[in-house]
Amino acid sequence: MLAHDEREPLITPALPADRSGYGTVENARDAMSKFVVNNVAGESGRKLPQYIAGLAASGGALAAGTFLGWTAPTDKPLTVEGEYGFPVSDEQFSWVGSISNLGAALMCFPIGYMMKLIGRKWSMLAMVLPLVLGWLLIIFAENVAMLMVGRFFLGVGGGAFCVAAPTYTAEIAQPSIRGTLGTFFQLMVTVGILFVYAVGAGVDVQVLSIICGVIPLVFGAIFFFMPESPYYFVEKGRYSEASSSLKWLRGAQYDENAEIEDLKQADEKIKAEAIPMLVAFRQKATVRALWISLGLMFFQQLSGINAVIFYNSAIFASANGGKEMSSASIIVGGIQVVATLLASVVVDKVGRRILLLVSDLMMAVSTILLAVYFQLKQDDPAKVDDLSWLAVLAVCLFIAMFSIGYGPVPWLMVGELFANNVKAFASPIAGVFNWLLAFLVTKVFTNLKDAMGEAGVFWLFSGISLLGTVFVFLVVPETKGKSLNDIQRLLGGEKLNDEPANMPESRDERDERPSLVA
Repeated sequence: MLAHDEREPLITPALPADRSGYGTVENARDAMSKFVVNNVAGESGRKLPQYIAGLAASGGALAAGTFLGWTAPTDKPLTVEGEYGFPVSDEQFSWVGSISNLGAALMCFPIGYMMKLIGRKWSMLAMVLPLVLGWLLIIFAENVAMLMVGRFFLGVGGGAFCVAAPTYTAEIAQPSIRGTLGTFFQLMVTVGILFVYAVGAGVDVQVLSIICGVIPLVFGAIFFFMPESPYYFVEKGRYSEASSSLKWLRGAQYDENAEIEDLKQADEKIKAEAIPMLVAFRQKATVRALWISLGLMFFQQLSGINAVIFYNSAIFASANGGKEMSSASIIVGGIQVVATLLASVVVDKVGRRILLLVSDLMMAVSTILLAVYFQLKQDDPAKVDDLSWLAVLAVCLFIAMFSIGYGPVPWLMVGELFANNVKAFASPIAGVFNWLLAFLVTKVFTNLKDAMGEAGVFWLFSGISLLGTVFVFLVVPETKGKSLNDIQRLLGGEKLNDEPANMPESRDERDERPSLVA
């Protein structure tokens, strides 16, 4: 969550890839490309169609990123320059920015039921409607109310994508590439934000909104030709259609029978182990998983990401001799993309706890530097004339550290901490909590700044980040290299024997892949 509403992208779980290595290549054509055909732990089939479907689904992430980043380049044109021909106060714009979070929170539970009812594919295609409607209301807005309603619809569509697209990607991908496909969504959200920053620097608000409105239409046109998740067809007992879906995803020569049997067993297991919500929350593992998930979401949203992004233009301008830098947001967006890409590469190597600890500690250092900077500026502006570079460095460091740790990792861990038989209602609770916090922080930030001053706000956020570091150190377990069964045992209080971190997944473990739909 970023300034007003360009909140740090809702980053969803990147699922660990299988590490068991490549096996024998069956024929000369397959040998030409390991990218196209692999045999991994008995896994065969073409990979290229899976990459195509995964990228197509991530078009929804690009659409979500555009609405998340839209408020950064449109703030001054609407509130100061009156570009739309009607007045928009700072208070009204804070509502325009934050109300999309309510729309996203509203969809966390319904989208799960939609995916079970009409499928993952058609649920995502249905979300094109609220996205296009939202952009149309913004493009032709004649008052603040139309802007607010438009932003609410964008939140509905974008928030639904943040649940549906990662679920679809996890279900279509084979274990050897599931981790890679899982990073597409995270990366495309940040690319969408960077896209809006870059385009918004050169066009007016209406043109920017028209361009953003075209993206969900392009997504719909492409994704219409992608297959439905085979797991959905198995859930519904439509096995011939599941077979066709797997043939599309794995290639015409792929023998899908064994995988369909695996999916049947996984579906039967989930249905057999289904338990009521109240019973689930009497289990120690579920309660602890929820406590950890909500704690991570709390410290993510109250880390100070809003304040840092809100002030980045002013800080960059100060370092530029007082002249506003149109490239400030583009630089920040670029840092987000690079750091998120780096996080996707290292998260399965160094572990979740290390990334969270380093991320939160360095964010605390960054906000302390900014608090000192604004305190000195408040006491005597002349004192900071030669320190602008330090403030710029602190902003860049903060954005990089947030994007590599506390941005993506909490969402990854939500997908890992909950057992499959409680995930359908436990994961959306974490999502709703995150979006509601996003709404609260974006809405009250301006009031908080007025009450405490710039320095006071950054001192507050630095203290929260230090508390978040302590929380991770004392409460959050390491899940790297552990099967979902082992994670549940760990949360339940059992001690696990040390195992190699990069053990290949067994078939049963692959069946238990993180998913937001049980």
